[in-house]
Amino acid sequence: MEVWKAAVLGIVQGITEFLPVSSSGHLILFERMLGAETGGADMFLGIMLHAGTLIAVLFAYAPRLREMLKHDRKKILYLIFGTIPAALVGVFLGDAVDRLFFGGDWLWLFFALTALLLLLCERRAKRARVLRPPGVKNSLAIGCAQALAVIPGLSRSGTTLAAGVFCGLEREEAADFSFLLSLPVIAGAVKQFWTDVFWDDVDFMFVDMPPGTGDVPLTVFQSLPLDGIVVVTSPQELVGMIVEKAVRMANIMHVPVLGIVENMSYFECPDCGKRHAIFGESHVDELAGKYGIDTIAKMPIDA
Repeated sequence: MEVWKAAVLGIVQGITEFLPVSSSGHLILFERMLGAETGGADMFLGIMLHAGTLIAVLFAYAPRLREMLKHDRKKILYLIFGTIPAALVGVFLGDAVDRLFFGGDWLWLFFALTALLLLLCERRAKRARVLRPPGVKNSLAIGCAQALAVIPGLSRSGTTLAAGVFCGLEREEAADFSFLLSLPVIAGAVKQFWTDVFWDDVDFMFVDMPPGTGDVPLTVFQSLPLDGIVVVTSPQELVGMIVEKAVRMANIMHVPVLGIVENMSYFECPDCGKRHAIFGESHVDELAGKYGIDTIAKMPIDA
């Protein structure tokens, strides 16, 4: 697949994931429109697109998640209950859904069903008089709606939002719960990358992870038998702070840190050979010494 086609699919995923429309359905639709041949890598592409979505949702909802951990732990319990139906469907019916619906022949029907659900949801919200707080029953009902959305064309956010409104939640509360409910499901899709792919006999596997100490690195640390990690940094002070957090998390999770690499460390003038620290003086040796790890390399900007 050409790079520009993959970029277009990434944009489609980024836009549709945060709207009450089916991102998977639109990806299939645009793949057909673009004539994108995935060459058997459709699972890999889909998981990478969802990994980007997961990072975006975690970034946007980080303050809300911190607030929940401090003051609203009951909602975390509701999210766990809401995740159960989708997890069960994914484990026991995932392959059957793939065989039946991933050809894209039924997209028109499930696009129409999503539109109908949203229309009914809007009418219900206007007529609703008694609003209910989230609870176990509501969470399970919304979770069942999310489980149905494994079918391409049926919007996950649309069905969960509609289910929340039908259960008596305010629209804002239903939308908030819908987005939070997406986190464990998308994380599960990312985890599927290494659990469902037939790797055969691989001598070495390198997993390129996003920076920081978010859900993706934590999931990798907990799920993969890692021999160690290589931390990549750059001279900026803020980046150094993020790297320190990553090293501390690795130590807590008992994952060996094999060394540290500094990108964009300097620019070497082609005329005189002098090195210029464009992004500031390097402190990677100090950081490595602080945590007892090796500095593997300092890479120039044009490397």
